[in-house]
Order: sequence, then structure tokens, then C-alpha cells
Amino acid sequence: MRETDLPALLLVDKPEGPTSHDVIQVARRVLGVRRVGHTGTLDPFASGLLLLCVGRATRLAEYFHLLSKTYSATAALGLETDTEDRTGAVTVRSDDWRSVTREDIERAADRLRGEHGQVPPAFSAKKVAGRRAYVAARAGETIELAARAVNVHALEIVDIRLPEVDFVAEVSTGTYVRSLARDLGRDLGCGAHLSCLRRLSIGPFCVADAVGLADLAEAAIPAGASRSAAQSLSWLPTRSLSESEVTEVEHGRRIPDPDQHGDSDQPVALVVGERLVAVGRRDSKGLRPDKVFPRD
Repeated sequence: MRETDLPALLLVDKPEGPTSHDVIQVARRVLGVRRVGHTGTLDPFASGLLLLCVGRATRLAEYFHLLSKTYSATAALGLETDTEDRTGAVTVRSDDWRSVTREDIERAADRLRGEHGQVPPAFSAKKVAGRRAYVAARAGETIELAARAVNVHALEIVDIRLPEVDFVAEVSTGTYVRSLARDLGRDLGCGAHLSCLRRLSIGPFCVADAVGLADLAEAAIPAGASRSAAQSLSWLPTRSLSESEVTEVEHGRRIPDPDQHGDSDQPVALVVGERLVAVGRRDSKGLRPDKVFPRD
């Protein structure tokens, strides 16, 4: 398949079991291209939306970290595990969940909403002294991970079937839903771990539009599961270019910025028609091309 025929962004519904890298391998084989990457991994036990950047669009992956993510999840009260999910070894057992009420759960959930500091799981990719935390954890080492700022934009308790609690959470990038379940259980005094996790959306991209892994393996990709480079960044501020400006941008030169008061930290999609020419950044002199995608 020619690069011009490839989707820039592919929405995949990952089932439980395969790793995110397994999904990438299937996409590479079906699309006939080596350059495939994801915008944020899913653990093997989790399912749901995985965004794959294809070909030159792998250079766009970093911009998706600006987007919030929505998950449906189940916290199982009464058991903590070392991984904070159902795949780990049990570290804490408690029957105190039997006395937990709906009001207790709602109050604990409310304390998790908004901005706060979250300690990542020991079994995570965070680095401690230059090593991935999960490497040290698997070696049996005790590690101290610092809390990091996260934002739980929304957290809704959907169903309570003690000892299980179903919830939906919209969170900022870098938030561990495993740790939300852990902290919910600790607040309730009985401990908890994450027993089920499904990613429903990443920003404007929804799992309902995604291709299932089995269909992807058969190259049965519906049109709604793929996006062009310009479509994949349609959620960013967009600047339409004249033909003369296209030439300037493709040569890495600044162009005037009509919105000089815009957020200087936010990238801007520079487009002509339906084609993404570059992603720019604002500075005091205008819009500076950051990543350029010249014509084929």
C-alpha cells in the first residue's frame, strides 16, 4: 500500500489479552508498513480504544497527550494487589467492604474528583533513578514513587454490586485508573484493586468508531475507523494557508499569526484544504513550523 493511501490515524478496539504491541504488529502486517506507533498504551488485561499513528503520522503521536481519556472500570473491594489490578499478587485482604454503604462510596469518589496528587503504581513505566519502576518491582525491590499532579475531570459511580463498584472516569493524561481504584479502596478502609478496564474515548475519538482486532487482521477496516492527518488533528486550533504560505511553511519559515493572543503552548494545525502541511507553534514573531509534512 502506498504511503498516500494509508490512514494517518487508525482507531482500533483492542480486546482483553493482546498487548498494545501485538496490535501494532497486526497493523504493520495488514498495512504493509513498519512505521506504526500508538498514542498511549493499554495493559493486556484492558480493552478498548487504541489510537495508532501510521507512516509519517507517527510524528504526531506526542500531540495526543493533550487529550483527556474516558474509561469504564470496575473496582473490586476487599483485595489489594501489587500491580493494583487483577493480574497481581494479593497483598491485602479485608472483609470490611461488607459494611460499606453507597453513601460511603459516593463520598470517597467525590474526594477523587478534580486536581490532586496521585502516586503511580509500583508496576508502572515511571522511572526511578533511571530504571523503570516495574523492573525494580519485579526484582522484589521496594521503591518510592513521588505523587504527580493529575486531574479527574469526572467520576461517576455507575453500579454497586458489593464487593464490586462500576464507575466511569474522564481523566487527564498520566492518570492511572488502577490507582483510582486503589485510592478508593483505601479511603473506604477495605482496600481495592482494578478488576476490569475499558477505554471508551480519547478526546473526540470514540471506541464505537474503531475497528475490532479480528476485522483488522482481515483488512476489513470501516471508513469511520481511519482518519487523515488533518482530520486526526481537527481538535487543535487550525490555520488555513494560502499557496504562498504553504511554500514558506514547507521551507520552515514563519508566517503571520492572526491570533497573536492565543495560547503559545498549544500547537496549531497548518492546513491547505484537506492536507496537513505542518504543525506550528506560536512565538513573538508569528507561527513557526514545528513539524513539516511536505507534499509527496
